Amino acid sequence: MSTTTARFTLDPAFTVGEVNPRLFGSFVEHLGRCVYTGIFEPGHPAADEAGIRTDVLDLVRELGVTAIRYPGGNFVSGYKWEDSVGPAEDRPRRLDLAWRSTETNRFGLAEYIDFLRKVGPQAEPMMAINLGTRGVAEALELQEYANHPAGTALSEQRIAHGDKDPFGIKVWCLGNEMDGPWQTGHKTAEEYGRIAAETARAMRQIDAGVELVACGSSSQAMPTFAAWEATVLQETYDLVDYISLHAYYQPLDGDLDSFLASAVDMESFIENVIATADHVGARLKSKKKINLSFDEWNVWYTADWEEQTKNADPADWPQAPRLLEDNYSVMDAVVFGSLLIALLRHADRVTVACLAQLVNVIAPIMTEPGGPAWRQTTFFPFAQASRFGRGQVLDVRVDSPTYDTAKYGETDLLHATAVRADDGTVTVFAVNRSRTESLPLEVALSGLDLTSVTEHSALADADPDARNTLADPDRVTPHPVEGTTLTDGTLTAVLEPLSWNVIRLA
Repeated sequence: MSTTTARFTLDPAFTVGEVNPRLFGSFVEHLGRCVYTGIFEPGHPAADEAGIRTDVLDLVRELGVTAIRYPGGNFVSGYKWEDSVGPAEDRPRRLDLAWRSTETNRFGLAEYIDFLRKVGPQAEPMMAINLGTRGVAEALELQEYANHPAGTALSEQRIAHGDKDPFGIKVWCLGNEMDGPWQTGHKTAEEYGRIAAETARAMRQIDAGVELVACGSSSQAMPTFAAWEATVLQETYDLVDYISLHAYYQPLDGDLDSFLASAVDMESFIENVIATADHVGARLKSKKKINLSFDEWNVWYTADWEEQTKNADPADWPQAPRLLEDNYSVMDAVVFGSLLIALLRHADRVTVACLAQLVNVIAPIMTEPGGPAWRQTTFFPFAQASRFGRGQVLDVRVDSPTYDTAKYGETDLLHATAVRADDGTVTVFAVNRSRTESLPLEVALSGLDLTSVTEHSALADADPDARNTLADPDRVTPHPVEGTTLTDGTLTAVLEPLSWNVIRLA
């Protein structure tokens, strides 16, 4: 492994595109404790009159999430939206096949909208529709209930339930992971393409301005990947705005070097979906471009979850059990930051992205029932990217020392991007993938009127397995880095081993 310097040039004449605020979205699914004892816990000392935990609200605002996708996920493919409206005490309890749980429906559609309004105006609804066990009629009924002002049976029902104002849901997901055999109501590409097109066409008759997300492959590893996207878009190209992508990463067989390079896979996934979508557009002779909704992404130790499910009691349908409560290390946070960099590097086409999930379930925020809420290591890269990653993404092409990975071959040690804000300031986001060596960095600035480093912060630790827990919630936080300079148009820094870095220039 070489310790030579990594370099790149920043020039405002060379940009990728404008960051859509929806790139910093998240995801709330009725899964485990994401909702119940996560964001919603009546009787908790910090709960408001509606049962929303205000300590969690504070952290969600600090995290800086925008669009929040709901109510699933796999959960949505068995979801009856009517169960989730009206007086909470009258709502039915249902079996949730997706996560083998009992759903009480105490938290439903109105509570979700109330939660978003409390987070603030930046929190936008992104509603998923059940196209697994339901279809066009139910989608239209939900749309009318949620969005029609008044004067129809369903809009008047919403008003009678206490919500005079329509919910104004603009973005709708046409099902979830419909290519997955695990999905209730799983379909072939042809079957899904047809029902997605029919649903989209009908929803646009109610409101031509809705924004619709068609299901892409649930991962690049699916045997039907790319053929699925091509078939679905052939049916839906003129009717939808986005195709979805989902990706989760974990170290396999102790291969940490490949795990640190996970964003190589994410970037290839994005580029392959763009190529597929544009090929369909070319075949259809369309001038329209389909954008990407990367509406599930994270580090997720799925192998641990699969082991857990093997031992589940088939007669047990618990309420809000502890599921998928991964506790993230410094190494996980560095990979997570690299995934954020991958999304920003494709901001011209990835215009929606949702971190899965928001609270407790593979989440940046953890809670204890009746107890505190705290930040996981992954909280910090997301909060910093959401705060400082707004504006024009500059085209960053790194010249970096490399290392060998079993999965991705020769890989750059440096993964980086930069965003220029409206006020002309620039933020560099950079990851050093080396587990043992510091990485010197030189950035040449061209055409940028910048003279000083206002901040260099790093998330790194002598113990790459360090993590925040209930017992020690502040064990890992970003720390300031000394010695980073900007002189005569050249930024000079040293990136610690295994680190996520934020360097702000003014």
